[in-house]
Amino acid sequence: MSKDNIVIREIRPEDNPEIEAIIKGCFPEFKIPLKGTAYEDAETPFMYESYQGEKEVYYVVASDTEVLGGGGIKQLKDFNGNVCEIQKMYFSPKIRGKGFGKKMFEACLKAAKDFGFETCYLESASQLKAAIHIYEDFGFEHRAEPIGNTGHYSCGVWMTKTL
Repeated sequence: MSKDNIVIREIRPEDNPEIEAIIKGCFPEFKIPLKGTAYEDAETPFMYESYQGEKEVYYVVASDTEVLGGGGIKQLKDFNGNVCEIQKMYFSPKIRGKGFGKKMFEACLKAAKDFGFETCYLESASQLKAAIHIYEDFGFEHRAEPIGNTGHYSCGVWMTKTL
């Protein structure tokens, strides 16, 4: 698979089954709990429909023939303040380690700034060490506790960055 035919673009309705499979496939692979995570979110099978509101976007990494990963930005649920959350950033093993995580992260942070958010929040699982390292490289700082109400009580890593 050549890097030349892989792009980051906004999600389309027909991308839903592939991005759902990628998201859910990462949980057993990395031994992340299924309960209290994105695995059981009602929106995971409907990613396109779930990111059609104001100040929210979901991007996919896609080749000419398949979706290979994704990540999105949305207002942090049940939190008073101009804070967005980076959500559901997962990638197929086919493209991990090739720089697409950083490119996706850059696209999401640019969208957050363009939407006018002041702070970006994210939650992760401690098993996702490579992802956490990327977040730290982008200036995200660890928090002692979560904010908002994501429903992801099994995530034990919480981080924020002022935009």
